Amino acid sequence: MASLIDIRRRLKSVKNTQQITRAMKMVSAAKLRRAQDRVIAARPYAKALREVLASVSSRVKEAQHPLLATREEKHVALLVVEGDKGLAGAFNANINRAVSALLAEKKEWESVTILPIGKRAFDYFRRRKTALAPKAYPGIFARVEYAHAKEIADYLTAEFVEGRIDAAYAVYNEFKSIMTQIVRRDRILPISRSETAIAEAAASGAPALEYIYEPDPETILAKLLPRYLEFVIFRMLLESAAAEHGARMTAMESATKNAGDMIESLTLTYNRARQARITKELIEIVSGATALRE
Repeated sequence: MASLIDIRRRLKSVKNTQQITRAMKMVSAAKLRRAQDRVIAARPYAKALREVLASVSSRVKEAQHPLLATREEKHVALLVVEGDKGLAGAFNANINRAVSALLAEKKEWESVTILPIGKRAFDYFRRRKTALAPKAYPGIFARVEYAHAKEIADYLTAEFVEGRIDAAYAVYNEFKSIMTQIVRRDRILPISRSETAIAEAAASGAPALEYIYEPDPETILAKLLPRYLEFVIFRMLLESAAAEHGARMTAMESATKNAGDMIESLTLTYNRARQARITKELIEIVSGATALRE
């Protein structure tokens, strides 16, 4: 059995750890509120942008914009979005597993260039000597800005238009709730001309709207597609930031609870050891007094 000093030292260590995890939970809760507000504010704009894109795209019979060009996927850029810090449960590990599964599934890809977003993604793939893009974005989640998304979108657009990549995918965590983060694997280039938004509107009974375009739909589509790609990436960053804070808040709450359970167990062990020591000393005193009387 450990000595009383060892138990007391461990008890103090666990109490200090509990204070840290409790503080981290409170910090994550405060940051989560702000990140969640930004995600919720971005979703209606993203939905409206998809609807406008689908509407304009449906009126362009043969769109020749470079971002719509579909070709055989041989050389691919993979956008991997993780956090800047750990202590968030399986938040980052889930992304790494999803990337490994995607690479194992897409046997037809001849080369894959990883574009890491977040310090954890950058460190993870750099240690594995994976082919990394010339650009990396560690440490951007301290404050996610639209300028980050625009820079990433400009880089991917240049790579795609100049033919160095045939497609671009993104793996990231989508925020659903504090307890739930869903790993998404989305293709972001080439941009799909899907008319999902129009189909959904027709299914809901909403009347189809006819618009007068000025200038022509082709020019509007050419202006709209780069903006759409920028906002898709920006929303991914916002979703990942909120999901990270939610995952860390959940992990720290669980760690705080486990520390409390350990403190109770160590306190009980300490009291038992202390009681046993006192009993032993009393027995020794009584035995010594009896021996002197004899």
